[in-house]
Amino acid sequence: MTDFFADFIDAVKTVPLIRYALLAGIVSSLTFGVVGSLVVVRQIGYVASAIAHSILGGIGASVYYSRIYDLPWLTPMLGAVAAALLSVAVIGWATLKFKEREDTIIGAIWAAGMAAGLLFLHYAPGKAVNLESFIFGNILLTSRSDVIATLVLGVIVMSLVALFYHKLVAVSFDEEFAGLRGVSSKAYYFLLLTLTALSVVLMVRVAGLILSQALLILPAATASRFSRSLWAIMAGAVAITAVANTAGLALSYQYDIPTGPFIVFLAVVFYALSFLLRRKRA
Repeated sequence: MTDFFADFIDAVKTVPLIRYALLAGIVSSLTFGVVGSLVVVRQIGYVASAIAHSILGGIGASVYYSRIYDLPWLTPMLGAVAAALLSVAVIGWATLKFKEREDTIIGAIWAAGMAAGLLFLHYAPGKAVNLESFIFGNILLTSRSDVIATLVLGVIVMSLVALFYHKLVAVSFDEEFAGLRGVSSKAYYFLLLTLTALSVVLMVRVAGLILSQALLILPAATASRFSRSLWAIMAGAVAITAVANTAGLALSYQYDIPTGPFIVFLAVVFYALSFLLRRKRA
């Protein structure tokens, strides 16, 4: 065991990709844990999943237009952010206006984003894009610029949460009561969706489009089994996400396991163990 940790620490010191991946995982854990807790409390995991899948459209469009018009600044992450925010606008509007068809509209956005992304990537000139890294994630491909982008987005998300914390909590727990207290539930619902969208974008590199919902929800769901206080759920979710990211990276490096899926697998294991621990406590 000592040799295992020594080898991983040496890799962090000597291999930039491992170091960047570890930094991105630790930095993003704070965002995932905090926003994931709000998502779990508000019970909008299905919306997060739809946003995650729809951003493939933005990724595909950014690759296509950056190659067609030679726009090096139009990166996949920028395209993902644009698609995520567009999805938030459509989903939020549809949810508030057409509640009886909410699931259908969200499913349509989910499918449309995936289909558009695949079409854009198919017709993009030049070298074929490795879809697997976007769909399943590969944190080992994290670069220095990715770490900086993760930090910037993380700071934006955490600043918004800190600034509007009490109103977000009120809307998440009891939307009707928040409205009676003068809180614009619609505006803060859109803000929560925006925070979710930005968090999902951060997750693409770690867990990919398919698995990002699990990494957003499972740590918070695990923490919520041991506490009803939101701040405690957030703290627990941050810790669980950080452990899953770090342990998943270390074990996948040592045993040559796909990193993103293995990180999510650890989150699933922690969630399953929470049932056993909760039963023993009861």
